[in-house]
Amino acid sequence: MKQKSIILTGGGTAGHVSLNQAIIPTLIEEGYNVHYIGSHDGIEKELITQAFPDVPYHSISSGKLRRYFSMKNFTDPFKVLAGIGQAFAIIRKVKPSVIFSKGGFVSVPVVMAARLANVPVVIHESDVTPGLANKLALPFASHMFTIFEQTLKYLPNDKATCTGSIVREQLFQGDKDRGMKLCGFEENKKTLLVMGGSLGSVVLNDALRSNLPELLMEFNIIHLCGKGNVDHSLDSLKGYKQFDYVTTELPDLLYTADFIVSRAGSNSIFEFLALKKPMLLIPLSATKSRGDQILNAGIFEKQGFALTLEEELLTKNTFMKSIQNLVKKKDEIIDAMIKAESPKTPSEMVQLILQYEK
Repeated sequence: MKQKSIILTGGGTAGHVSLNQAIIPTLIEEGYNVHYIGSHDGIEKELITQAFPDVPYHSISSGKLRRYFSMKNFTDPFKVLAGIGQAFAIIRKVKPSVIFSKGGFVSVPVVMAARLANVPVVIHESDVTPGLANKLALPFASHMFTIFEQTLKYLPNDKATCTGSIVREQLFQGDKDRGMKLCGFEENKKTLLVMGGSLGSVVLNDALRSNLPELLMEFNIIHLCGKGNVDHSLDSLKGYKQFDYVTTELPDLLYTADFIVSRAGSNSIFEFLALKKPMLLIPLSATKSRGDQILNAGIFEKQGFALTLEEELLTKNTFMKSIQNLVKKKDEIIDAMIKAESPKTPSEMVQLILQYEK
């Protein structure tokens, strides 16, 4: 019997790749020949090729979809058209039974090419409101799965289902001792992990570093500061470990953490929830985004899983006060997390996707 193939796509940020990373091992176990379509130089290329060197990675042209005026808005449609042609050629060669898209700009030409090739497409949306890429892709897709129940009100009733969160199994293989050794921590303090997303956050980095002397009296600190944002003048500080970006080490670092400060991308915050880590969320402001992180953070705060701090209110003092409040409310937050619905496994998500294959 000929081996079935499946194509995965999604990129631009780590959040558009993490679910694909989670389901690839299950798809391989199920006997599928897995291929990935991404951009030439996006973060998805590094994440997929490093974690899964045996999964063929296909690069295509893609244009950014901007909600603001830019001269590139006149040229990028031609990049999308080129990407459609490239994706169509890949699809015709691979002959997948289904395509799974996690969103991001690179996924749009893939989904459109899939319609031309008559291959069913399943989309996944992580945020409360659908992203622009997924909005454009939805008419060409068979179905969209969502994490939040609230997302369904923005989508056609017959074309969307809420699955809840899906958390990669590797997340639960973290080890605190490995994390402590990786960071070189010796003192038995509580550990605070601060991360600004795969691209980093200047405002979070500045707020943390301005409070380092006081925070280090109480915490060991893991700082995921984003590529190019390591401050080597701070390397000698005891109890403070900087990483520009991590991949396979992240589960160990999360197990080491007692408290987390983060942006509010849905994939990350559901992982923190699954590990029962009290979190302070500082979502991207509406001036820098479409406001999806603000909605994500608001829902988590309402359910008692997190505290939030608006970026516009972020200062040296408000950052410190919010950390102190997070410590005070630790037990209350963990109690709410224990009562939360358990996430779906990657295997369960794979079965939902495969029901749409031709």
